[in-house]
Amino acid sequence: MQKIAFNEGWKCYRTGHPDGAFAIAVPHDAMLLDSKSESSPGGVNTGWYDAQDYTYEKQFSVPGEYKDKKLLLEFEGVYRKASVYLNDRKIAFHDYGYTGFYVDVTKDLVFGADNVLTVEVKNSDQPNSRWYSGTGIYRPVWLHVYPENHIRPESVRITTLDYKNPRIRVQAEASAAGQIKVEILDTMSGDGAKGMCIAEVTKETEGRLDCELEIPEAVTWMPEHPYLYTCRVTYGEDMQEERFGIRMIECTPQKGFCINGKRIILRGACVHHDNGILGACAYEFSEKRKVRLLKENGYNAIRSAHNPCSKALLNACDEQGMLLVDEYVDVWYIHKTRYDYAGEVAKHYKEDLKAITDRDYNHPSVIMYSTGNEVSETAQKQGIELCGKMTQWLHKLDSTRPVTCGINIFFNFLSSMGFGVYSDKKAEQAVKDAKKKKAVGSEFFNTIAGIFGANFMKSGATLYPCDLKTKDAFARMDVAGYNYGIFRYRHDLKKYPKRLILGSETFCADVYRFWEEAKKNRRIIGDFVWAGMDYLGETGIGSWEYKDYAPRFDNGMGWVSAGSGRIDLTGKPLAEMKYTRVAFELDKIGIAVVPVNNTDKKHSPSAWKMTNAIESWSWNGCEGKDAKVEVYARADHVKLYINGKCVGKEAVKNDCRVVFHTKYHAGVIKAAAYDSGGVLIAETSLRTAGEETCLTLEPEQKAFKEGELCYVRLKYTDKNGIVKPLAKGPVKVAVKGGTLLGLGSACPYYTRSYLGDTADTYYGEAIAVVKPDHTGEITIFAKSRYGEAQTVIRPVKEE
Repeated sequence: MQKIAFNEGWKCYRTGHPDGAFAIAVPHDAMLLDSKSESSPGGVNTGWYDAQDYTYEKQFSVPGEYKDKKLLLEFEGVYRKASVYLNDRKIAFHDYGYTGFYVDVTKDLVFGADNVLTVEVKNSDQPNSRWYSGTGIYRPVWLHVYPENHIRPESVRITTLDYKNPRIRVQAEASAAGQIKVEILDTMSGDGAKGMCIAEVTKETEGRLDCELEIPEAVTWMPEHPYLYTCRVTYGEDMQEERFGIRMIECTPQKGFCINGKRIILRGACVHHDNGILGACAYEFSEKRKVRLLKENGYNAIRSAHNPCSKALLNACDEQGMLLVDEYVDVWYIHKTRYDYAGEVAKHYKEDLKAITDRDYNHPSVIMYSTGNEVSETAQKQGIELCGKMTQWLHKLDSTRPVTCGINIFFNFLSSMGFGVYSDKKAEQAVKDAKKKKAVGSEFFNTIAGIFGANFMKSGATLYPCDLKTKDAFARMDVAGYNYGIFRYRHDLKKYPKRLILGSETFCADVYRFWEEAKKNRRIIGDFVWAGMDYLGETGIGSWEYKDYAPRFDNGMGWVSAGSGRIDLTGKPLAEMKYTRVAFELDKIGIAVVPVNNTDKKHSPSAWKMTNAIESWSWNGCEGKDAKVEVYARADHVKLYINGKCVGKEAVKNDCRVVFHTKYHAGVIKAAAYDSGGVLIAETSLRTAGEETCLTLEPEQKAFKEGELCYVRLKYTDKNGIVKPLAKGPVKVAVKGGTLLGLGSACPYYTRSYLGDTADTYYGEAIAVVKPDHTGEITIFAKSRYGEAQTVIRPVKEE
């Protein structure tokens, strides 16, 4: 089988306006091209974009020798309602925007001549999402060329039967009877035998292969050592390869969650599918970077919220040892937005879940499936039955992985009482009355939580009726997914002795409590914070923003991202990330400061933000002003020093966070953590930047390989590279030898386009993403009120 990239040579235009066509490459997000307005039906959900419909066209030729082959087009993801035409004939339609699909084009191609492939996408029927979705062919496209007799797509399955004495099962389906050969290749061996066959078998079949192979002394796949093998299956002229890892999952009340017999507590992060300023585009490099950043900052698991992730992210998780909970949908049969996928789930869940499991099966990183998120249908008889049916269907498709579903316990109760509930009628009214934007469902609850704080949902979840409205659904899944239900953990563990609990969605401030509880009880298997990385849409729900950067606090026009991330929109870890690492016992100490120019000033409210402190002691013009300093440490007490003088001592109680109120004085601020005997555990410090301000360009990587992107940070610093958060001003960027894909800052309120050549800074920083044109060096030029700068990034030299 040949797999040919089909991503270049496309043109795109707003549907009905072919005269405005422009050249593009896939992945592509057309929504970034759309204007924004106060009357946008998507509103806070999508970041105020007025989403339009777009058409994609690609002209291509197919050689005559392919005439006796079978040809399939694979679309990894198109948002949404994709109609596919070949030479003006409609050959496919795919509704759901997050599952991939194959189109057999064998009979419709003209061989030896030009063909025209057209894909029409519909996204103007807004609102249809609760977050920024993007528009168009946002994941890669491939042309698969098979011989007439071939192995059926995604039919090769590798299952670990024993990890102690490594043994696997290989299954495959062929289009006809014949001989099938299976080889296991050690493609990661570092002993010079790269690609060496370490096990093989050949069988005559009637079209279905089912065999077992022993792999003596095989290396198992674990998060800390993600060792991968390649399974090569050959059938006649066809050959397909699948990567896999030798690992087995156990998830029981007695053992908790285990991989290869070892208990693992899931230190998880929820993430949406977008890549920040690049929109929905699923570039392979960006997906790898996302996983790398989360892994480097202490997470060992991702929840793909609230839709199946990209293949690139799956591969990155396999390679980097990141565990993954792959989620199906955000809705079942009750609309959360007027034009979402609700109503289609009951009809299509079997084919949708099969597409997900067929794709995910061989990926060792995938440890669990989630059937949905905050589906209040789980409080209703019909929804409880559907929950059970989806769990059973997933067990039939894949018996090796447990099934969960994220349920907001308090919302289930409130929805059953008619408060803030989603309904088709309310969703319809929201479209008709776009300007008033009456909050419904999660928007209603998010607003309330922002006003009353995080405990609103967590305390509400402890009410007795909440148990009544969730227990039947929880009984129909393998692992009970609790959204914001940590105050129920101890009670429910006693009441339901066989229940396994997963914090499927949690607040940052709960991580310390979760970790202490999970260490003591194996039935608490993990925690997934909302959110690991900031994302576009659902504007302002996780942001504490001052008037400096957000002139309005209503999350209206101008707001573009949630502001809810322990890692910001550009990939920078925040102080909340440092707190999380200390809570997880990965770091011993951290220090951060609430922006001193705004200490105790009013900011936009959010329950999803624990702190807006940042790791800086550079607040020019604030000498002598009140300062709020946070220190994160697992200790008996912490002392704070400014320029060598102790300015405070605080005991650490029932958490790993203490707050000091002091005065700002330029110089060095130091925090020191001590045990009960006064012995120093750890210390850390921040230093004030110098007086001068300059523009600094800082590439994330020194060199790039073919197919990679280049991320370059734009910073206002002193001559030693210390960032100056109060230095503000636009930065204009130009690129030689590459294309500027995206430019912007992490600010949740951002009025510029990410597709422009000028960025506003946020606390002294912005970021540029560049796609190299070829394999030559690229040069990034930048200009600002603080001067000019440039940097050169060269391709990796071939050995």
